[in-house]
Amino acid sequence: MRLPKPNNIKTEKYVVGMSVFKNRLAKIKLSANESALGPSPKAKKEYIKVSKSFARYPDTNGTFLRETLSKKFKLDKNRIVLGSGSDQIFELICKAYLKKGDEVIVPKYSFIIYRIYSKMNGAKVIYSNENNFTVSVKDILKKVTNKTKVVFLANPNNPTGTYVAKKDLLFLRKKLRSNILLVVDDAYFEYVKQKNYFSALKLFSNFKNVVMTRTFSKIYGLAGLRVGWGYGSKEIIDTLNKIKPPFNVNKAALFAASAAVKDSAWLNKEIKHVNNWNKKMFNEFKKMKIETNRSYSNFLLVNFDKAKINSSRVFKLLAKAGILVRKMDVYGIKNSLRITIGKSEENRKLISKMKRILNVQ
Repeated sequence: MRLPKPNNIKTEKYVVGMSVFKNRLAKIKLSANESALGPSPKAKKEYIKVSKSFARYPDTNGTFLRETLSKKFKLDKNRIVLGSGSDQIFELICKAYLKKGDEVIVPKYSFIIYRIYSKMNGAKVIYSNENNFTVSVKDILKKVTNKTKVVFLANPNNPTGTYVAKKDLLFLRKKLRSNILLVVDDAYFEYVKQKNYFSALKLFSNFKNVVMTRTFSKIYGLAGLRVGWGYGSKEIIDTLNKIKPPFNVNKAALFAASAAVKDSAWLNKEIKHVNNWNKKMFNEFKKMKIETNRSYSNFLLVNFDKAKINSSRVFKLLAKAGILVRKMDVYGIKNSLRITIGKSEENRKLISKMKRILNVQ
């Protein structure tokens, strides 16, 4: 019997952060960069309220959420596209703008989903080198050819936690050809308080060849509802909306996200918690002789080259104790782990367990 033959799609498979280790649910999950404090109580309340109408389809245009975002960030609602997570925005961009033979540039250590969707749409992925785990604008520009169609980067970057300064990001856009689409992922922008940093939305809202994306999966604590959004020129957003699936964002996500984005007090509480623990954990890891670069997000990338134990062994011992962190093998970052900042008690237990593993007081 002859069966349908699928296309030959040559790409990696996205490996999700683990929730279970050896058939046991993790007590402390610090592997997926999820919110430390969880969603706003107002978002939870809205979820329960809207649950009474789950039998009805959501608004396929997400009008209420787009209007909320428009008011909050002073944007044109007609230039906002909604996605089932910001991942779907990247997928739509690749479907709309890439074909076989095109090239996409991504930093060597960047969110793996960029390269997956690019390859799925026939493009060749070119990797730019990083400078001490920081995206190198100069190397991105060196990698540009006449086949380059899209440049993807996150700022701050996942999984390294570093960021590109305002002047460098503007320099990148200035030096790229105008017909190369720059896509900047703002997933972790809220945590950065440095004066030389500007979010992509703030920098490029009036540019016609830049798409900025944001997500409700991180700081807003709505990862389970899958909702993200993108902002760009009307021409680009109209193109993405032509191929956007109907009802792609569910009703609960639309209304919970609208409530979450209005709750500035809860947002600031999360930022303060994460940034305080970021400093504490950075210092604690240094004491343990674990190398880590300064991170400007809700996670830290830690390296064990100077420790007497490797990252694989540390991962297993932490997992055995019910603490899950993220392996970096899929990103090609050797002997390293990415650790999300969790609740205070979770962070204290992680530090205590790592001290015992490394035999450090």
